[in-house]
Amino acid sequence: MGLQESVLEELFHQYSPIIYRYILFVTKCKEEAEDLTQEVFINAYRGLPNYRGESSYKTWLYSIARNVIIDYYRKKRKVDRLIDLSLPDQNQLVPEEVLDRKEKTRILHRAIMELKLPYREIIILRKIKGYSIAETADILGCDEGKVKVTLHRALHRLKHKLNRDRWSFDDQSYFVS
Repeated sequence: MGLQESVLEELFHQYSPIIYRYILFVTKCKEEAEDLTQEVFINAYRGLPNYRGESSYKTWLYSIARNVIIDYYRKKRKVDRLIDLSLPDQNQLVPEEVLDRKEKTRILHRAIMELKLPYREIIILRKIKGYSIAETADILGCDEGKVKVTLHRALHRLKHKLNRDRWSFDDQSYFVS
């Protein structure tokens, strides 16, 4: 086995679980996530000779994953469910609270799905996955200023959509800070 294969094997073992979860989070389909994760690592294998080390392997693989997802949706020409927010431990909640949280999650999900793709991506990476501004900028291939501005606009637009549904929205209540 050559150096490139051994590096890729190490990257696969270290990062395939998080890349898979990211893709699954976006596609909501195990089979698609498995296929797209494989495609990410095939693309990484092809691109490994050109990897310049300007970002971490993790960020580089997320960038590849993002491009694979975009290509997938371009081919498919539709956007399926993007997220299904996980709720806090529901065993400690009374049934009415569980139903209320599920309803709020459904409303939030619908509102996020109505946002344009760049806004959805920013919200997923920054608020749901919890990536830093720098990591998000690397993944999206833009500068940190654009991440900040786009996130601000995305949250403003999301709040507007939620207010349309008469739901008081605290952007910290459902997202990682």
